[in-house]
Amino acid sequence: MSLLSKMTRFKAACWLALLPAITVSAHGHVDEIIINGVSYQGYGSTDFPYMENPPVVAGWTISQRDNGFVSPEAYGDPDIICHRDATPAEGHIEVTAGDVITLRWSGWPENHIGPVLNYLANCKGPCERVDKTELEFFKIDGLGQLEQGTPGRYADSVLQENGDRWNVRIPENIASGNYVLRHEIIALHNALERGGAQNYPQCFNLRITGDGSDSPSGYLGTELYDVEDPGILVNVYSSSVDYEVPGPTIVEGGVSSVEQSPSRATTTAKCTTRY
Repeated sequence: MSLLSKMTRFKAACWLALLPAITVSAHGHVDEIIINGVSYQGYGSTDFPYMENPPVVAGWTISQRDNGFVSPEAYGDPDIICHRDATPAEGHIEVTAGDVITLRWSGWPENHIGPVLNYLANCKGPCERVDKTELEFFKIDGLGQLEQGTPGRYADSVLQENGDRWNVRIPENIASGNYVLRHEIIALHNALERGGAQNYPQCFNLRITGDGSDSPSGYLGTELYDVEDPGILVNVYSSSVDYEVPGPTIVEGGVSSVEQSPSRATTTAKCTTRY
């Protein structure tokens, strides 16, 4: 092993030594969706499971009460699609193609370095009754490395600076229909070892309207990543790493990222359950 490689691994080890102080509860989930100034409640994975009658929301139900992650070993398992034991939400949110959606996380650890990605999948019917294993996702944005360094600067830093919020635009050219929005952060602070990456997918039901006609082909959720993809098995503590965002290429009409400016709601609303 070269001296440079040893130094890089030493820096990584020093950084990782700080991780035990960050508890699992410091991870997060999306607890608010803002569209055109209207706030919708997300799925509260740390409190909804304990409620007798939790609110009907557009965020998918998941079993990760500890705000945990999906590991690369589960990339071929349905848990990677929308998180652990995910089931379709009972409601949906109506949006117009071209709208910007703000997804606010309950929190995100400062040392969890990595990209932010967003996908859509056409439900071809009500998303409330869709089989997640049949959803075919196409990527509409994905932002990774912004600056090289040890460990460098990545998209999740922008999310934190924006109040743990991420803005995603629904492409104007997308055909009207019922879609699942798959929003995801991939934490790479442990990714220098095989299986060390951490995926945090979150899914939401949308009903998109507009004048677009594009229906991009996609990939099953279990086909999006491989454990040895260069954007999954990577040493982000190397100052020379040129990070490659994992997953398929962004479809026409999508962008790596829209402007990540703060978005505040002026009113609240409940999701829709009727078509």
